[in-house]
Amino acid sequence: MDIDPRRLRVLYEVHRRGGVMRAAEALFLTPSAVSQQLAQLEREVGLALIDRSQRRVSLTPAGRVLAGYAERVEDELAEAKRELTRFTERLAGPVRIAAFPTVIKHMLVPAMRDLAVRHPKIAPTIHEVYGQPALQELRLGAVDVLITEHDMGLPALAQPSLATRALYVDEYRIVVPPGWPLPKEIDDLADTPWVAGEPDQACGQALDRLAGLHGFAPRKVHVITEFGPTLALVAAGHGVAIVPGLALLDVPEGEVQVSEVRNVGARRLAAVTRISRTGSGEPDPVQAVVIAAIEQATLNLGQSLEAHLTPASVEP
Repeated sequence: MDIDPRRLRVLYEVHRRGGVMRAAEALFLTPSAVSQQLAQLEREVGLALIDRSQRRVSLTPAGRVLAGYAERVEDELAEAKRELTRFTERLAGPVRIAAFPTVIKHMLVPAMRDLAVRHPKIAPTIHEVYGQPALQELRLGAVDVLITEHDMGLPALAQPSLATRALYVDEYRIVVPPGWPLPKEIDDLADTPWVAGEPDQACGQALDRLAGLHGFAPRKVHVITEFGPTLALVAAGHGVAIVPGLALLDVPEGEVQVSEVRNVGARRLAAVTRISRTGSGEPDPVQAVVIAAIEQATLNLGQSLEAHLTPASVEP
């Protein structure tokens, strides 16, 4: 019998929350996807796990037994890792990290160099995934540590069963094509073409938030996900953009202008892990070491960014 642990998590959430709809919301899946996962799990175990004879979805006796085990599997594994660390001087094991390009390049790569020296038996693997799909993978157990971004001008969403540790406040900057007049305040950009971020990303949300506060509708000529293409479009004169400071570390000198407008806001970068069944918000020892390495890389990064964006080098 080969059971996918991610499907066990789906079964547990259906049991815990009393239905497919609520489980789908908690796992950031569609109800159809939850139903498909449950059907596949039933095929794997060869038993009916869901009682479909009533309007409200409930578990069969076999389903309730399996859900009970599903609840304990992850925490037992985490506890086993903690116990095993007592028998070795070196932490070991895989840690799956989900993040996006700027974080991968400027935070995770330096952190992995440090881990390779200090904890060579830890094996971090990186997945380039973010947003709702990344949260889904974290909740289903496909990744262990998720690096998220959040526009600090908007309220943070509650994350049931997840623990969040703040890593870095990444200040937004407004970038302008070479030769364009530099804005002194947000209102100077009301009629300017924008290279905008996606509406569900922090920079996209920042533009919509600022436009609402200053009473203008931004003219979004281009909508781009990654910062590389965004900065290339700005450099070519196709509009202005809001980007985080980390995105400017690799910009060649003179390619774009970085405005002096500083009341744009910031995004918060954070490390997110699952909370154990006991309610502990602490990650397991291996994950904790990985997060500590990321935190150290972030401290070093903050110093580099501050030097890079000093007033003497407003044109990076």
